Amino acid sequence: MQNYKTNQIRNIVLLSHSGAGKTSLAEAMLFNAGAINRLGKVDEGSTISDYDPAEIKRKMSIYLSLLPCEWKESKINIIDTPGYSDFVGEVKSSVHVTDSAVIVVCAVSGVEVGTEQSWQYAEERALPRVLFVNKMERDNANFIKVLDDINARLSKKCIAIELPIGSQKNFKGVVDLIENKAYQKDKEEDIPADMANDVKLFREKMVEAVVESDDELLNKYLEGQEVTAQEVRRALHKATLSGKVVPVLVGSALQNEGVKQLLDVIHDNLPTPLEAGEIKAINSETQKEEVLKIDENASLAALVFKTTADPYVGKLTYLRIYSGTIFSNSQVWNSNKKQVERIGQLYMLRGKTQEPITKLIAGDIGVIAKLSVTATGDSLSVKEHPLQLTAPEYPEPVFSVAVSPKTKADMDKVGEVLARSAEEDMTLHIRREPDTGEMLLSGMGDSHLDVVIDKIQQKFGVSIEKATPRVPCKETITATSKAEYKHKKQTGGHGQYGHVMLEFEPLPRGSGFEFGERVVGGRVPKNYIPAVEKGVMEAQKEGVLAGYPIIDCKVTLYDGSFHPVDSSEMSFKIAGAGAFRKGIAEARPVLIEPIMHITVKVPEECTGDIVSDLNGKRAHLQGMSSANKIQVIEAMVPLSEIQRYAIDLRSITQGRGTFTMEYSHYEEVPPQIAQKMIQQKESTEKE
Repeated sequence: MQNYKTNQIRNIVLLSHSGAGKTSLAEAMLFNAGAINRLGKVDEGSTISDYDPAEIKRKMSIYLSLLPCEWKESKINIIDTPGYSDFVGEVKSSVHVTDSAVIVVCAVSGVEVGTEQSWQYAEERALPRVLFVNKMERDNANFIKVLDDINARLSKKCIAIELPIGSQKNFKGVVDLIENKAYQKDKEEDIPADMANDVKLFREKMVEAVVESDDELLNKYLEGQEVTAQEVRRALHKATLSGKVVPVLVGSALQNEGVKQLLDVIHDNLPTPLEAGEIKAINSETQKEEVLKIDENASLAALVFKTTADPYVGKLTYLRIYSGTIFSNSQVWNSNKKQVERIGQLYMLRGKTQEPITKLIAGDIGVIAKLSVTATGDSLSVKEHPLQLTAPEYPEPVFSVAVSPKTKADMDKVGEVLARSAEEDMTLHIRREPDTGEMLLSGMGDSHLDVVIDKIQQKFGVSIEKATPRVPCKETITATSKAEYKHKKQTGGHGQYGHVMLEFEPLPRGSGFEFGERVVGGRVPKNYIPAVEKGVMEAQKEGVLAGYPIIDCKVTLYDGSFHPVDSSEMSFKIAGAGAFRKGIAEARPVLIEPIMHITVKVPEECTGDIVSDLNGKRAHLQGMSSANKIQVIEAMVPLSEIQRYAIDLRSITQGRGTFTMEYSHYEEVPPQIAQKMIQQKESTEKE
């Protein structure tokens, strides 16, 4: 691939609902651009984009894929992304480092949940975009119906610049409304006679929308003068960059119809890095914001947006250069870690194919092998001018499983491979739950975590078992009590003697656990009091109802007795634990459970179903508000009821709902549920 200047580069992200045909479209684009010499198929696992074994097995994109190609003396960096919402981290990374988007819409299904989400991601970043209505060859494909759907659910500024010739089995090609020309198998044909009226009507609509971005052209149009194709193209470029118009194209990736026209529109209408708006960075020395000069000769500023670790290839770091140039076999400064990073070989990546290159210039995207300190979200610059770019923002995980190694041999490796997986995937979190001792793996949904666990097995040979996490319940007391315990044992030689009296009182929720003493007259010698405390603290870890730790309780040692010969620290420790268990049982103990504050965002029409479902989960609604046809519902819900809420919410809203949750407080478990938990504990112990 030749060396391109910054103004010859286009960085585009392919977005859609799962199954709309992004990967097939990417394949057709690469084929037309001459980057590949045969069309692969998703069903056969032969596409350039979906090369990972997990993607081939599931016949869907799971990871972002870099797919550069050449078109009309420009370099187009295509990033193919997953459509399934569990893999949103890959989409967020891709949208952050590209300058424009192609949103693919299925000609049969129309606008789906993922289409709306894709549109939203592009809106958040104010990306210029085009829509491509794909799968026109399918049964029930209907372009006009889909176009109406797009206008109603996405935006009225989506304007058709092409019409399909026929549909379903009779789909043959496209009509270019700008040039007023028909193309079948990329050959120019006459516009079918039966389409003349539609072509005229849609062309007028398009010209009307496009000229509004150009005052001179608007006057010419209003005066009834003919607007030329060249003028329309110029105005469309301007209108697309400003976001006033979103061109809608049509075709079939599988039949390779309309794909060359899409590449033309990407080249002609979507921005180069120079047209993509200013990029700001923070100078980590002065802490001041700077506007970057998007120039290969300027000071280096590059952002790492993805990291992959492969046991065979090693670590690959994906980066976008915003300013300056990065060279193979050089040194750069990691502004986040404040360390020098040695750059080895630079590559241009296409799917899994690596092509060594000598440099990457401002505006380009590529990969570096085997970096040592750099991670996703880090910025690379020069030490004399350390710049930090804004890293992508990722959603917090919403679904957790408890993970454990299947065999003892895997025990030592599990922590390491999980940490490496979390390094690659910013929506994956790992933590140990201190109360249950479980290792928790958290992500965006069950499919996400299944893929991660399968990948660990396949890539690193480590087998992991998963289970629903245990809820970290606690026990507390609701009344005051006193307890006395005498530990007395006579054996040959020294005996054992420890005698303590404890007082118990409940504390306000969230206070934790306290131990105190008010012994007078040396009834329990000072040197034995720490032993009593140790016995109490050990017993506190296992309550009397279901074995959960005791919290929100104060225990005071107020009296006791000792034997000058037989008393020892061990005797008082045993006495402390015995008195604790006795006193807790008499202080009306109860089970308490963690309550989460949950915020659910759903389309207004789903509100009733969501509220009803939450009520069935023992939720206490805190409030509801509405914005842009989205209902925001806030509630307090026991953690035990919403461990699998990501799955429930997706089912109720067909994937259109999102939620976040955070720990709020502990609350008493209702008696009937507490009884079940106690019985469960008893039956587990019997087994």
